[in-house]
Order: sequence, then structure tokens, then C-alpha cells
Amino acid sequence: MRHLPLILSALLLLGLSAAQAAGLRAFDVPAGPDGPAIRGLIWHPCAETPHEIDARGGRTFFGVNDCPIVGDKLPFIVISHGRRGWLGGHHDTAAALADAGFIVLTINHPTDTERDTSGTDSLAVTVERPADIKRAIDYALGSWPDAARIDAARIGLYGFSWGGYTGLVAIGAAPDLREGLPNCQASSLRACKELGAGLHPSGPVVHDPRIKAAIIVDPYPVLFFAVENLKTVTIPVQLWSSDPAQSGDGLSGCCAADVRDMLPSPPDYHLAKDAKHFSFLATCTPKEAEKIPSICTDAPGFDRVAFHQRLDAEAVAFFRKHLGEAGTR
Repeated sequence: MRHLPLILSALLLLGLSAAQAAGLRAFDVPAGPDGPAIRGLIWHPCAETPHEIDARGGRTFFGVNDCPIVGDKLPFIVISHGRRGWLGGHHDTAAALADAGFIVLTINHPTDTERDTSGTDSLAVTVERPADIKRAIDYALGSWPDAARIDAARIGLYGFSWGGYTGLVAIGAAPDLREGLPNCQASSLRACKELGAGLHPSGPVVHDPRIKAAIIVDPYPVLFFAVENLKTVTIPVQLWSSDPAQSGDGLSGCCAADVRDMLPSPPDYHLAKDAKHFSFLATCTPKEAEKIPSICTDAPGFDRVAFHQRLDAEAVAFFRKHLGEAGTR
């Protein structure tokens, strides 16, 4: 019974019902010449009743493990987490999209997760993160056992923070990663220090033209982008910003507006009033709130559950508009 309020609020947030829920199954890209193994999780339409799933460390998902996928030729969304994040950081959004008929892939970016921070903020991850997205889509459309369930012509991306940077590059942005970059002069970012030391990216900048629509949330860092670096972003973009009034944390409201003004076509722009940077992460469980209050604490009066109802509904509507609904092709 102690979990009842949490379960009820989550069910309300995710819009789950006995008729349709998020099915969950493991998705692991094997290591290869192009990069290390990538751990992932697939969220998909499922006709069984959802239940509470222990996602380790006091975290909770709602769905059905190894449920049969409902539907064929479904649109496909990849979610890229933020700095030192993990594949469950946006589980409510993944579940909402799965409930709406999308197959959703959340991944852990190797060397920039909560368990492996060896590459965090480095020059290497500026190119490795976008490459992770392409490798994951390659595997989903090729070797994944249920690849035939995906409509390869309807692929989208959702990226938060460093995942927003990742998403911008994946959809065509060309980051300026040269030594002597003016924007790096006053930055303490590890990647800037490495550029200043004469280091070079570990591989090429990789784009994926198969992505047809993207939601970019509080992208960071944006110092590698000027107008000319973003002119090759031509697909529809929904862009979200936390509130600059919450900028005391050094993150909130810093970057999305700059990207909005530089994109060649106006994005579907949303300023989330009173939202902090981490307010875009899924609502915390009591154990998470106790363990990581900096991520779980919102501005006074801000309702993260209600905000995510709106965020997730907007995400579903955006991807339906630009990728089509399940079963429409």
C-alpha cells in the first residue's frame, strides 16, 4: 500500500490502461569496429495490463516485460540522455510514446553514463554520441529480431541536454571542433581544454538522414554551433527550454533560445515556465529524491507530474504530425 500514491500518479502521468501499455524488452548493440557495445531498452505498444517494474536503485517503470509487440510498420523514436544520464531518465516519455503506437529505443551512451563517466564532457563524446545514435538505428533496422516491425521511413529522435547536442549533430548540425575555437576561450569544458591542448576528435562527425523529425530539449553545450553550423538542419524540430529565471543553477535556460535563433527554419518552440533543467527528467521516486535531490528538486510551486503530462502529450502530437500514426502507412 505504501506505493499506491506513486503508482496512481504515475498511471495518470503515463496515460496507461488495461487496453494498451508499454511493453519493455532488452536491446543490446554488440561491440564492433565502429564502437563499443551499447545497452538499450525498447518500449513498444503492448495489449497487456501494465504493472510496477523495479528498475534498480529505487527507480520504477510501469509496463510489461517481454510483451508481444502490437502493430506492424511502426514509427521509431530514439531517445538520447543527458550528461552522466541513463536509459531510464525519460521513461515516462518513452512509455507515453509507446502507448501512442511508437517503438521507442532508449540507450546508454558508453563512457557518459551514471556508471561510466570516463568520457563525460570530453572531445571524444562530441563525435561518439552521434555515432551511437546511428549505430543503434543500424542495429534496430538490421539485426534486431523485430526489425520488420519498424517503418524505416518514419524515424524520430528525442534528445535532452548533452542528448540535445547529440540530436542536433545526428540530424545534420556540423559542430566546430577546431583548435582555437573562440567560444572555448572562456569555457572550462573538458572538450575545450582538450582542443586547446591540440587534441582532435576520435572520429568523424556522423549524421543520420534517416531521422525525419526531432525533439531537442535544453541542448548543451551549444558553443560548438554558430549559424553556419546549423544551416544543414532541415527537418522539423520541436525545441524546449527550461526557464532562464531558474538560471542560478548554472544550467537552466542557458541554450535553447540561442539554438532557436540560429536554426534555418523556426522550430516549434516551447519555453517551460518555472522549469529547471532537470525538470525534464521523469518524476523522481521517494528513494531517488533522497539520493539525488539536485536532480529531483524543482522550483517552488512547480508541478513536475503535471508538466510531464503536457510535455509527453506535445511529444506524441509532434511525432504523430511529422511521422504519422501507427498503422497509417
